[in-house]
Amino acid sequence: MLRRTVTLTLILMLTVASAHNRIDMVRPDAPDLATFGEFTPGVRTLEFVNPDQLDIVNAQAGAPTPVYDRRLVVEVWYPADAPAGAPGEHEYTVVTRDGTTTATLYGSAQRDAAPLLSEGPFPLVILSHGYPGNRFLMSHFGENLASKGFVVASIDHTDSTYADQAAFGSTLLNRSLDQVFVIDAMARLSADDASDMAGLVDADRSAIIGYSMGGFGALNAVGAGFTEASVDLGFAPPNRELRTRQAGAPEYLASLDERVRAVIAIGPWGMPAGFWDAEGLAGISTPVLFMAGSVDDVSGYERGVAAIFRGAVNAERYLLTFVNANHNAAAPIAPPREVSAATFGHYADAVWDNTRMNNVAQHFATAFLGIHLQGDDTLAPYLDLVADAADGVVARDDAGNPTAEHTYWLGFPDRTAVGLRFEQGRPE
Repeated sequence: MLRRTVTLTLILMLTVASAHNRIDMVRPDAPDLATFGEFTPGVRTLEFVNPDQLDIVNAQAGAPTPVYDRRLVVEVWYPADAPAGAPGEHEYTVVTRDGTTTATLYGSAQRDAAPLLSEGPFPLVILSHGYPGNRFLMSHFGENLASKGFVVASIDHTDSTYADQAAFGSTLLNRSLDQVFVIDAMARLSADDASDMAGLVDADRSAIIGYSMGGFGALNAVGAGFTEASVDLGFAPPNRELRTRQAGAPEYLASLDERVRAVIAIGPWGMPAGFWDAEGLAGISTPVLFMAGSVDDVSGYERGVAAIFRGAVNAERYLLTFVNANHNAAAPIAPPREVSAATFGHYADAVWDNTRMNNVAQHFATAFLGIHLQGDDTLAPYLDLVADAADGVVARDDAGNPTAEHTYWLGFPDRTAVGLRFEQGRPE
């Protein structure tokens, strides 16, 4: 018996060890749509330069704001021209929260694999991290969605990464601008006959997944103009430069991009800080899936994310709540084993397991984006749920098939939706 116990313990230890730093983990209890799709994901690193942008970091109040060429590094995941079920074993070397410690992440993508042009063009999904963060903070979405027929472009937002964190005002102004610029850059790349990615991307079917400040930018990108008061906040860019993203401003209204057909805003920041009011939130008409922890103490929940959800009255919208989760709900990868105790909390939640949250987020993202970017209306029942998973009824016949009384969340194995809520709002 002792030998058997030791053997089982060693197996468990090896299993746990092999799971360290993996961004492609799907737990056995994951909801159905978290499972990887039919395509083998490829990955490559690109660099784009947005010329003549306002240089907020070096701006001085009362002086003309200088301009510079803004460099953005982007990690792109895509369906690869490789045999189905033949993923690579890829390593990503990444900088972690302290700005100096590196970690090695492991995934299934094939580095620089040829794109699967014969099945394209594919919808485009932009990933936008928090402040600070980097392009790998939500990399679990990258491989997962690429396997399902999306091209996923994850941005290193200059002045907002672990390695180059700078003035917060730069993030306030540039976040939505970066997101839309990368859509443009990916569209140009796909239209370039000299590129091996020619014809890969359909940028007219784009979405943004933004976490924290990424969610802040995503909402602004689709119509949530800022309040006049926020333009003059002490941490806003000097010289009232944020006025160009203000609700009702002609320049702002002209910048709104109809190619963005859906947004997933995870713990979006800005409501308690005064960036939105009823007028600003009413400007959103793009479908939005919100995700949040019910005790988020960074973006706020009742006065934060839930208030934004309620205020976006002109949008089809959903709110997925992880009960008792904090600001790290859904978005961040599991803490890399290389991080210290001091930075562990940047990734982890005190109640929820990261991989569990990632799988739930992947499930709902697959349904939401599948409907709005791929036109797959068969996925709609996955978003038609009783509001509180605890109220769902498990009712099956002797063969295990659901009966008419069965109301448990579709796609979730029995008893596994505990701690989740899902609310819906329709345009008024």
